[in-house]
Amino acid sequence: MTHLNIEFKAKANNIEALEEKLLSLNPKFIGEDHQKDTYYNVNTGRLKLREGNIENALIWYQREDVGGAKQSDILLYKHAPDDALKNILIKLHGVKIIVDKIRKIYFVENVKFHFDRVEGLGTFVEVEAIDSNGEIGIEKLKEQCNFYINFLEIKTEDFMKKSYSDMMMEL
Repeated sequence: MTHLNIEFKAKANNIEALEEKLLSLNPKFIGEDHQKDTYYNVNTGRLKLREGNIENALIWYQREDVGGAKQSDILLYKHAPDDALKNILIKLHGVKIIVDKIRKIYFVENVKFHFDRVEGLGTFVEVEAIDSNGEIGIEKLKEQCNFYINFLEIKTEDFMKKSYSDMMMEL
């Protein structure tokens, strides 16, 4: 499944206050997911196997390492948990790094919100405006992200340019 996302990630020093603010919009709560993302060595983009109690997927994505809202091109394969897939990926690509996090997941229409506690890194909010079928368009996705940047009062200096995997590798 191919997705187009406009997304941003920001350091959240008071993650509870941001979550409370979002709750004022009556979002749909998906749940709290303990996710382990295993990143693999690839020549282009990023490849990770997500293993969680809610979300399980093989995800390839490519995006620029810039702060603020940015485009992310994604290929997503949802699967049932299976060690065979993980073992194949390890044999083919080798493990780059594993990111362990607790993630609260919410939706407002097509916009997905993550409130993350990442082992070794801290707390973050991530917002993804998702166009899963090409009907929304990039301009509307950008509008949605900009709305939530303002709504959540995200400061420019709090935007994260890199993925959790890249940040972990810099520790």
